[in-house]
Amino acid sequence: HTGEKPFKCDVCDAVSTTAGNLQVHKRIHTGEKPFKCILCCSMFTSASNLKVHQKKHTGEKPYSCDVCGAIFTTAGHLKVHKR
Repeated sequence: HTGEKPFKCDVCDAVSTTAGNLQVHKRIHTGEKPFKCILCCSMFTSASNLKVHQKKHTGEKPYSCDVCGAIFTTAGHLKVHKR
């Protein structure tokens, strides 16, 4: 809650609030993608990115705009839409 980001990437200037988030970030530099979609074999740097991807296969779009009714796979996509 303090906004402090004590974990710093040793490759770039990125900072993080948790060691786990920093580990996921570092995969950008290493190219490591340990999470695999069992349906299409696409690979991802984080479990959350895999989960978002899997919604493409299921068609799941649980986030809807209360103004126009547009639907989205992630809360982030809905937030961008609302701007």
